[in-house]
Amino acid sequence: MNKTELKEFLDEKVIQYNNQDFIESDPVQIPHLFSLKEDIEIAGFLSATIAWGNRKMIIKNSHQMMELMGNTPYDFVMSHTEDDLARLETFVHRTFNGKDLGGFIKGLQHIYKNHNGLENVFAKNQEADSLQKSIHEFKKLFFEIDHLPRTPKHISDPLNNSAAKRINMYLRWMVRQDAKGVDLGIWKTISPASLSCPLDVHSGNVARKLGLLSRKQNDGKALAELDLKLREMDKQDPVKYDFALFGLGVFESF
Repeated sequence: MNKTELKEFLDEKVIQYNNQDFIESDPVQIPHLFSLKEDIEIAGFLSATIAWGNRKMIIKNSHQMMELMGNTPYDFVMSHTEDDLARLETFVHRTFNGKDLGGFIKGLQHIYKNHNGLENVFAKNQEADSLQKSIHEFKKLFFEIDHLPRTPKHISDPLNNSAAKRINMYLRWMVRQDAKGVDLGIWKTISPASLSCPLDVHSGNVARKLGLLSRKQNDGKALAELDLKLREMDKQDPVKYDFALFGLGVFESF
């Protein structure tokens, strides 16, 4: 395929997968349960944090996290007691356990109480074509309070050459505004043009087969290479192609 044919092919795949049918098999369904802005962004953040492994298990455990917080995540974050945090200790998703979840609740409270919320923190450090510095600065603020030494590994740092797939996916959920019903688009102070593709095994393999990515590892350098190619196809909304790459990899075994 030449560049024009490739763009047309991927545009068709975006239309095929970027619709409400996508939600029922994806953890993006969790923030869709809520209407309050803060509930949406906290539910999305916690669900994206555990978004690795089996997708059905990710969704099941994300629902469990919401239930442990009484399905009022913002109220829980802001007004929890030590007894409330103790009840979280039964939770486990792979290497993310109840102690980590408790640490995340404290980190979120710190962000809302002292840094004017999640959107403000990410918006403050955005660059014209990247949110990778924003992710780095967010992680520093999130863990500037006391925390277990084991917990910071659950937020990737792109400035350490991580592709930061889960947090880039979360930012896609919060920022993209295309009225298709999948991404929530509740953050208005960040441009979709700054988003990066949530690069994982599926999207990486498809990108290589299509000639969009030459680097073999799914790391920060690979993400920069892929982002550049996707911006050539749509500078204003490059990560819409995540739907095409992910859909081709997961649903079509491309």
